[in-house]
Amino acid sequence: MYRVEAKRLADEIAETGSYDLENYPHITGVFTADDGGLYTSDEHYLITKISGTLYRVEYSTDSNQHGMLIINFVLCAIFLMMVGLLLYIYRHIIAPFSRLNEVPQELARGNLAVPIPEEKSRFFGKFTWGVNLLRESIEDSRKKEITMQKDKKLLLLSLSHDIKTPLSAIKLNAKALAKGIYSDEEKRRSAAESINARADEIEQFVSEITKAASEDFMSFEVTQGEAFLSQIIMKIHARYAPQLSISGTEFIVHRYDDCIPSCVADRLGECLQNLIENAIKYGDGKRIEIGFDKMDGCELITVTNTGCTLETKELPQIFGSFHRGNNADKIQGNGLGLFICKRLMSLMGGEVYAEIHGDCFSVTLVVKLA
Repeated sequence: MYRVEAKRLADEIAETGSYDLENYPHITGVFTADDGGLYTSDEHYLITKISGTLYRVEYSTDSNQHGMLIINFVLCAIFLMMVGLLLYIYRHIIAPFSRLNEVPQELARGNLAVPIPEEKSRFFGKFTWGVNLLRESIEDSRKKEITMQKDKKLLLLSLSHDIKTPLSAIKLNAKALAKGIYSDEEKRRSAAESINARADEIEQFVSEITKAASEDFMSFEVTQGEAFLSQIIMKIHARYAPQLSISGTEFIVHRYDDCIPSCVADRLGECLQNLIENAIKYGDGKRIEIGFDKMDGCELITVTNTGCTLETKELPQIFGSFHRGNNADKIQGNGLGLFICKRLMSLMGGEVYAEIHGDCFSVTLVVKLA
């Protein structure tokens, strides 16, 4: 600015022969050789030639320096904030993550003894807690699997021993009857009754095996609690609404009165997820809706999908383990979704039932209110 003002000052002197310093805030003085010591001054100055005469134009840069100081201060503050932010990100995000990035690989290899460092960071504290829970769950599952394998072997050995006795008796009596060894009618009747009794024993063994296979192959842990229904439904909506919107399926969540069902929130959410997954797989992709009702101190949550091809006569069997309806020929699955819903609802003191209305298939969860 002082150079601009010095040029304007020179033009004014050349034109008028005079000047007014009040019009030039950065110019502090104008001197000629007649004033003595043209090149001697303690102030900042420049020499300019105006109409053949040399002038010393003194100027001040105080205001400019003040502005530069402010700019430098702001830039330093921004720099320090960026450094602090980067250090914070490194200490609370990058460093904890680098300590945890090998844990999933070790768990996948089966190394359940891999150390998981405790993190107090709000970003990774819950994550490490969840990884520890995952490790404990895998370890429990492994122990249960080993126990089941051991029990299975013991069961097979026990059954093979127990079945041999009635089976041998059946074979002996059958051979005797086939060869006509028993000439007396009473003895033949006794042999036939013995065969029937031994067959009943084998049938009882088979019944016990079937019962054990249908009831004990999956175990569930349920700790009864309370949760707001809105929290469960919001999670379900947030999970499936984007997915169904992309596929063009109309997803409707009807209005409901918020309440506190007596349940385990995660388990009830798991039941709803199974029902919606079934609706996606076996429906026609046009509409899925969640309806609500209240009856006798219970909340009724109904998941309905269009495009039902299941026959009404199959309804009593759909909640059995590994059962798949006639509409599941070309769809992957293991027939456990509704079975799991049935078990979980029973453990939570509730119920589940299914209905068919025209081309709509509905499954209703009956949850007791707290």
